[in-house]
Amino acid sequence: MEKVRHRLDETDSRIAAAMMASPRASWRTVGRVLGISERTVVRRAAPLYHDGTLRATAVRNPVCFPDLVPLALRIRCRPARIGALAATLARRPDTVWVDVLGGGDEICTVLFLDGPDARNDLLLRDLPATTAVRSWTSYALLRVFPAGFDWSGGLLSAEERAALRPDPATAPGGAPPQPVDHLLIAGLVEDGRAPYTELACRAGVSALTARRRLQALTRGMAVRPATEVDLARLGIRTEALLWMTVAPGGLEETGRRLSRHPQVRFASATTGSANLLVAVAAADLDALYLFLSGTVGALDHVTAIEVTPILAGVKRTGLVRPGSL
Repeated sequence: MEKVRHRLDETDSRIAAAMMASPRASWRTVGRVLGISERTVVRRAAPLYHDGTLRATAVRNPVCFPDLVPLALRIRCRPARIGALAATLARRPDTVWVDVLGGGDEICTVLFLDGPDARNDLLLRDLPATTAVRSWTSYALLRVFPAGFDWSGGLLSAEERAALRPDPATAPGGAPPQPVDHLLIAGLVEDGRAPYTELACRAGVSALTARRRLQALTRGMAVRPATEVDLARLGIRTEALLWMTVAPGGLEETGRRLSRHPQVRFASATTGSANLLVAVAAADLDALYLFLSGTVGALDHVTAIEVTPILAGVKRTGLVRPGSL
């Protein structure tokens, strides 16, 4: 598993948080919002990207791509084979995240599968044929709550996050992505901070068209630029998945409230007995306890909860963690 590296200092951590909250923000904007010079931002941020501490990518929104089937899997496997199975899953191009969970014999993975046939092949052919797999439970992701998309690990104020995103996203919908959009998105997935000129060259359009189309796609939440970072370097050493059962009438309210919490990285309504999946990142176990007893405990519609600590993140936002395989 990946070894924890040295923690970033306060300035580097806040720059990293700004890049998580607004992955394509300019150095000038980051400096203005954080109250430091643009030169300092460049001097601090460039090495973080160069050595892979920060990695820029993008994630498609399945709501805007009807052929995608978003699925979360909890896979029980033989403990001696868990590392090999996690590595195999991480190498799949359709896995968005792969985590090894606290019991040491379970993996959670989220996949964006290319249609029902790919889903059925995975569930009815590939998993049953894998000797390392003992059993699995699948959950369709019904609605991902977007409030957590500008997550910054609690290192930025609400005012700073808002200043980094002056052009807020709208609700998903509208016309489906055009053929040129798929080329632009593919370039953004490879490098979430690629200049518009580079993306335009890839798609065979002008830089102005590339900028206009990508801004429309991000505003409409068809694609979400993302920054991947080892959270332990930000002082966040406890991560967990919450499998929550929520009364149907309170599912929307509960999901939205939790997605706005600074310790929540991800929240999605799902099928299955647990109908709300929440990913939590906390400084330590005590902070996780306070979140569960205070924040979750105060919610009216939660009827049951299972907490599964994350032992290791193997893949996040579609990127394999260095040293995890």
